[in-house]
Amino acid sequence: MKTRPYHHGDLRAALLTLAEETLRERGPGELSLRELAREAGVSPAAPSRHFKTKQALLDALAVTGFDRLGAVMAGALDRAGDAFGPRLSALTRTYVTFATGNAALLELMFSRKHEPDAPAELIEAMQRLMALATGLIEDGQRRGEVREGPVILLAVPLAAILQGITDLALSGGFSDDEIDQGLDETIAFTLRGYAP
Repeated sequence: MKTRPYHHGDLRAALLTLAEETLRERGPGELSLRELAREAGVSPAAPSRHFKTKQALLDALAVTGFDRLGAVMAGALDRAGDAFGPRLSALTRTYVTFATGNAALLELMFSRKHEPDAPAELIEAMQRLMALATGLIEDGQRRGEVREGPVILLAVPLAAILQGITDLALSGGFSDDEIDQGLDETIAFTLRGYAP
C-alpha cells in the first residue's frame, strides 16, 4: 500500500506523485483517477477539480517531466562552463541519466508530441527542452566551436544520439561501465561531427 502524500492544498501535486509511481510500476494503462483518489485518501470526485480526465492527468505529468528534465539539464549546462565540449558532455550525460532513471515518464513525455489534440502547455514544455539543445549549438557556433549551418538541422543528430544511447542503456544488454564508456565515445564522435 502506498503512502498518502496528500496534505491540505496539495492534492494536485499528490496526484501527480502517485500517478508517476503508478506509471513507473505498472504503466499508463493502470492509471485510474478513482484509484489515485483512494490512494490519496480523498473522495473519488476530488481529482476532477484538477484533472477532468485521465488524459489531462497524463498530459500534466508529461509537462512536469519536461520541466524537471529541463531544470536538471539547465543546471548541468550552467555548471559545465562556457566551452562547447564540456557543455555537450554535460547535456548528454544528464539526459541519459534522467531518461534511464525515468524510462516510463520519458516515454509518456514524448508520446503525444505530434498528436493534433496535444495541449499547448505540453508542446511549449517540449519546445523549452529543445531550446536547451539548440541554444547549446547556437552558442557553440557563436564561439567558433561548432560548424555553421541551420541549428535545427544540426540538432537532429544530437536528438538521435540521445535517443539511441538511451535505448541502448535501457535494453539491458550493456553494463553501466560499457554505457559510460560508450557515452565517452559518443560524445567524442559528436564533437568531431560538430567541429568547424
